[in-house]
Amino acid sequence: MSSRIPEVADVETSSAAAAVWLRSLADRFPLLIEELAPSTGRALGERRGGAPTGGTAPVRLFVSDTLRDVTDGVVELEEAVRERLGLRPARPAPVPVRLRRIASLVDRITHLPDLAAHVASESRRMAERCGRALGEPEQLVRIAGRCPACDSVSLRALPERAVVMCINPACRHILEDAS
Repeated sequence: MSSRIPEVADVETSSAAAAVWLRSLADRFPLLIEELAPSTGRALGERRGGAPTGGTAPVRLFVSDTLRDVTDGVVELEEAVRERLGLRPARPAPVPVRLRRIASLVDRITHLPDLAAHVASESRRMAERCGRALGEPEQLVRIAGRCPACDSVSLRALPERAVVMCINPACRHILEDAS
């Protein structure tokens, strides 16, 4: 455990990250609701542009679970932010309104590095969960250097999992955390 005092750049990065992830979550949440909306009666094949297949699209429970998890998470995040800033509890509101209210407080949380980091972390977690439910693939980031196991130039970072691994199908080596 490090007890170092966060630098100004760390604080600005946390609050900037919080703003970015709150925006991402605000953009993805309506898509999640759309994904859960009742079918128009068209078959799944027709929705995807293919030939009719008969029947309607099945309810995707993982989308419903994600919607519930994100809704609960946003409510709890807003309550935590307001409590930490010494603000009175906000009136109940839909998730997009709550996200706008949290985003409007980002400038105030800049002075509380642990809160800024918490808001960034939670909003990132929820945005990524929305992305997975919507079928967005996980981002891969190319890493310079060679794999220590197979010597190929196939190292990639998977930020959502906080993992660096070799994507060479014959290797799939996962690098150990250097921290």
